[in-house]
Amino acid sequence: MEYLTTTQIAEKWNISRRRVAKLCAEGRIDGAKLMGKTWWVPDDAEKPEDQRLKGKCNGQ
Repeated sequence: MEYLTTTQIAEKWNISRRRVAKLCAEGRIDGAKLMGKTWWVPDDAEKPEDQRLKGKCNGQ
């Protein structure tokens, strides 16, 4: 299994590097590992659903 940095995953998922790091810290990305100050994410990891947008489609 290959691992990618938060920068590489951010580009792949079209989100910010900071958001990827936050998802890793919250344990929402399976297989993500913190080595030193760098998060490493499996290259086949799936992007978690954005819970911040939950309910906004219904005008809430």
